[in-house]
Amino acid sequence: MSPEKMVTMANQIAVFFDSQPGSAPDRIADHLKDYWEPRMRDQLKSYLAAGGTGLRPSVHEAVSRL
Repeated sequence: MSPEKMVTMANQIAVFFDSQPGSAPDRIADHLKDYWEPRMRDQLKSYLAAGGTGLRPSVHEAVSRL
């Protein structure tokens, strides 16, 4: 998947959970575990390790919980 598409998808998930009660990073991490295949999660982790440009702060926190 292109990095741009991955960032867009992760940020869309974050926008939803950031607007809900509860811990957004925990809920984002749970969503990523449940619905993203391991290769997608690994790509997101690598992208964040390389700087994570464009990712919302709650996605940064969520990835650290994966």
